[in-house]
Amino acid sequence: MIYGISTIFSRLFNFILTPIYTRVYAEGVYGIFTKMFSYASIINAILAFGMETTFFRYLNKHEEKKQEVYNNSFLVIAFISVLFLITGLVFTDYFTRFTSSSDGLANYNEQRKYVQYLIWILFTDAICVIPFAKLRADGKPLKYSVVKFLNIGVFVGLNLIFIYVIPAIIKQNLVGATWLATWFKPNWIGYVFMANLIASISTFILLIPEFKQIQFKFDKELFYKMLAYSWPILVANLSFIINENLDKILLSKYLPANIADHETGIYGAVCKLAIFISIFNTAFRLGAEPFFFSHAKNENAKATYANILNYFVLALAILFVGLIANIDLIKHFIAAKYWVGLPAVPFLLFGYVCLGIYMNLAVWYRLSDQTRYGLYISLVGAIFTIVMNIVLIPKYSYMASAWVSMMAYFIIMIISYILGQKFYPIPYNLKRMIAYLSTSLVLVYLSFYVFKQNIYIGNGLLALFLVGIYFMEKDNVKRILTTK
Repeated sequence: MIYGISTIFSRLFNFILTPIYTRVYAEGVYGIFTKMFSYASIINAILAFGMETTFFRYLNKHEEKKQEVYNNSFLVIAFISVLFLITGLVFTDYFTRFTSSSDGLANYNEQRKYVQYLIWILFTDAICVIPFAKLRADGKPLKYSVVKFLNIGVFVGLNLIFIYVIPAIIKQNLVGATWLATWFKPNWIGYVFMANLIASISTFILLIPEFKQIQFKFDKELFYKMLAYSWPILVANLSFIINENLDKILLSKYLPANIADHETGIYGAVCKLAIFISIFNTAFRLGAEPFFFSHAKNENAKATYANILNYFVLALAILFVGLIANIDLIKHFIAAKYWVGLPAVPFLLFGYVCLGIYMNLAVWYRLSDQTRYGLYISLVGAIFTIVMNIVLIPKYSYMASAWVSMMAYFIIMIISYILGQKFYPIPYNLKRMIAYLSTSLVLVYLSFYVFKQNIYIGNGLLALFLVGIYFMEKDNVKRILTTK
């Protein structure tokens, strides 16, 4: 619960910047920000190398070698991150040309600064991955939460300073105004990158006690075993990141140059409205992943996993209907100029519903040490995402990206369920889960398209859904609560 709360609040604090960004920055400028952090997400997955999941798996698998597991996990990521840092700094000009949508010198120089900031952000975040995971493994959720909150607090605080405080000081000619005016650039997107870098460095400093516990001893035999487990997870994680972020990069590549950043900015903004289900999925994963591994040896493990998924799907269905029912209110989190992209939101939300279910289903290949299947499944999703975006974006723009994202997550969810029942069968209540999801889709269609996002009718439909769920689940809930 603590992991979930800390994750939800840290992501929500970050989310409050969305209405600020969309009001301060034009669609094209926000598109640059969206595109750059899409690249960052993909590179982050590569640098982490699947070692976070591997770290948890091998802590439970080799309890007598906890220190060796910690050492190996960190040293692998540290080596890759240092290599990336050196390469990135040496080839900054190449990366700038690759990510830039404009050939103008001024824009190129600005883009070069963004790239340099991003390289340092990615390096700093990567070497903190395993020390962060160690806090979870050591059962220190409060410290984990404090570090999370301080990280997001620094990031949000600096954004507010750059966007509001410094301009106010200059405008009112307060103390320091003359000095600030000599270097400050109003509404410069580069300050977002600068704030992120300072927040990442702050996190590194707070994790120094965990860094001190690292021993620079490499267990070669254990490393090969961990590598065999982690590289399929790397590919799987990378594929998921591609499913979620590559569409924004492809929009900037396959749309005409004069509208690419504008359309990417609109899509990036409406994607933020789907963040609530994404937050729920992340919070669940942080708490559930260590639990799944530690609970695997219990006699009733599979029945427990089935119960968890049943109520997880139920929670997702309620969130899905509730968010669409209140979309007329939620849309105010972004500026009105971005509302043209709202039709993409239902597809994005249901895509996250499918992704959340997949994350839960994925327990089968992780617990049975068959992570190669995670690789195969996610590759199918990634290839589908890449091919269909390239085919459809030129004609349908960001709506194509929303459709493809939803279908990709739906496909990998179905494949994972079928393979899981073959290799690691878990007695899921499939009929009930399908009933919840089907009902939620019908209610969302009625709320968004038939009743035109009417908040009163939408919430009426949500209320009917909740009443139906109560009568469906009341006996099961009583049974679970009374079981000792």
